Amino acid sequence: MKMLRSCRLLLWQVALRLSYNVVIASLCREGSDIFTSVRENSPTGEFISSINITAGPRANTIRLCLSGRNANWFYLEGRTIRLNSSVFRVLDREVEGSVLIAELICYENDIIQGNYRILVEILNENDNKPNFLLETIQPFTISELTAVNSVVFTVKAVDADGDMISYIIDPSSQDAEFFRIDLPNTGKVVLNKPLDYETRTHLQLIMWAQESNTVDKFNTSAVLNINIEDGDDQYPHFLPCTPVSPGVPVCMNPTYTTNITQKHQDVGLDFSPGPITAEDGDKGINAPLTYTILSGDDQGRFTINNTTGEIRLTRAADDQRLTTNYMLTIMVCQVDDRLKYSVASVLVRVLYENAFPPAFNRTTYKGFIIQSSSPASIVSTYGNQVLQVQVSDRDFPDGRNPNIHYLLHPPSELYQVTKEGVLIAKTNQLRAFDRQILQVIARDEESGEEVSASVDIEVLQRGQAVPSGAFKEQQLFGDVDSTLAGGIAVLILIVLLSAILFLLLWTVHRRRVQNPEDRPAIAFGKHPNVRLLWFHMVSSPPVFVDESSHGSRAFTRQSGSFHGRQGVYTRRPSLLPPPSSSQLSEPGESRTRPPLPPPSSSSHLFTVAEKHEGGAHTWEDLRLPVEPASIHGEDIPAVNTGMPQRDENMKTD
Repeated sequence: MKMLRSCRLLLWQVALRLSYNVVIASLCREGSDIFTSVRENSPTGEFISSINITAGPRANTIRLCLSGRNANWFYLEGRTIRLNSSVFRVLDREVEGSVLIAELICYENDIIQGNYRILVEILNENDNKPNFLLETIQPFTISELTAVNSVVFTVKAVDADGDMISYIIDPSSQDAEFFRIDLPNTGKVVLNKPLDYETRTHLQLIMWAQESNTVDKFNTSAVLNINIEDGDDQYPHFLPCTPVSPGVPVCMNPTYTTNITQKHQDVGLDFSPGPITAEDGDKGINAPLTYTILSGDDQGRFTINNTTGEIRLTRAADDQRLTTNYMLTIMVCQVDDRLKYSVASVLVRVLYENAFPPAFNRTTYKGFIIQSSSPASIVSTYGNQVLQVQVSDRDFPDGRNPNIHYLLHPPSELYQVTKEGVLIAKTNQLRAFDRQILQVIARDEESGEEVSASVDIEVLQRGQAVPSGAFKEQQLFGDVDSTLAGGIAVLILIVLLSAILFLLLWTVHRRRVQNPEDRPAIAFGKHPNVRLLWFHMVSSPPVFVDESSHGSRAFTRQSGSFHGRQGVYTRRPSLLPPPSSSQLSEPGESRTRPPLPPPSSSSHLFTVAEKHEGGAHTWEDLRLPVEPASIHGEDIPAVNTGMPQRDENMKTD
């Protein structure tokens, strides 16, 4: 009996070491398998199932044990089974699978009385987003020749929850217009519009994968990079390329031009707007090209290099009077496909020898325009003739160079010049009395030579006539306000008269203040207070003194005549004493003067002046020594040129 108990004890210890959960219960009865379910991500202690087992009538104890593959996800609590999860161990259907399997073992009196299966289904929760398969979203290349409406690539995404996925092209993508998806659940992307390598070599697209059978609608996105491969679908074109319209990759071929003279031969030609060259329209392929002259080579006069496109002139041009231009047609095509070609024109102009530059016939032109409300009028010149600026070129027999082009520099908003050199003005924007100086440039389009001239344009009033000539130009202002013109004339006249009057007064004053020693003149006395004395003409100029009650003044004359101011000259030997006061004539009576003897060659002449001193008359003798001189061949004794001396024989009252 003791042996049997020892064995049972040993079995019980083994059960503990196997980490069996054991519950000791009483009243055990027959049980059954357990089938239930639990949601993933359920918390610890979540109820799984209850146990319906009771003990037999003779059983002392019942022990229950959990075992099996997923037994560690459960634990026994009384007569229930609960979920054994934690914060660090979350029940995840995508990791553990859809079913948890365990076994419930029942012991009665330490003897296994039954085994019951435990099957717990893990209910799925939408806790995962879709994910694109990396191999379906890698960068890839498609040809620009891919047909529209064809499937170009397929994307694939998976959802760990097993949800259905639909695919969407993000409409905000830069290149979303090139693609579409017809069946959203398949992930097949269709080309929506043609591709063009010359326009776009790289496309970028954003794709979305979204759950379609869930409420949450979890989604994810991926960026796809698509490279465009160039296809041989373009024709070659000549350079420089001028697009037909913006955004259209179609070029208009240029016309190549050059100028030659009769001296040119066996030379390579330089063209404008650049050398003759072309390129393949498919830049990604860049197929080799070849050049040929289709027409206009003039029996080999012009040749072209098939590889470079250089044109050479093999022999001199004909007389310019017979052939002015050569027109060639050249073609470029792909070496591997001659059906892909392009054609351009070449113009070779034969020019005269440029020995003389063009020249205007004058440097400045005169123009007139009459104020008007008309939007445009032709500028005229003298005589109301049309103003035409023209140049002459002696390289041409008639002087007219057909390649001359006229322009204004700087460009004017009010004036334009025609090809014939006629100036046109915007009359309604001009005002009377305005004046503009324009510079007209004449350019030889062949040689590039330029010459300039000025145009002086005046704006006349309404109704004002254009001057008939340059010398009548002052008539331009004949109709100006007469009041203003008259005022100006009067002002000028007043200024002129004032100047004349000032000059006269200044002249009189200057004569009055001049030094007597500088005035060698002989005058006849006319003043009542002066007596006349005669002197012989000598080399020193005679002097007279005019003294009055207001002072004395000295005068001289530069001429040898006897015309002068008042004075009395007499001969010394015959000088008479002055009359007394009683002998003076009364007022109203005439005063007689005794006759004077004629001067002799040896006489000395003195100037005697009468002056008043305190009411009495006094006489002064002014002696002037004179060196011997001659008048009309006769010798004249000298007169003392010192200071005049008083005459001892003179008596004064």
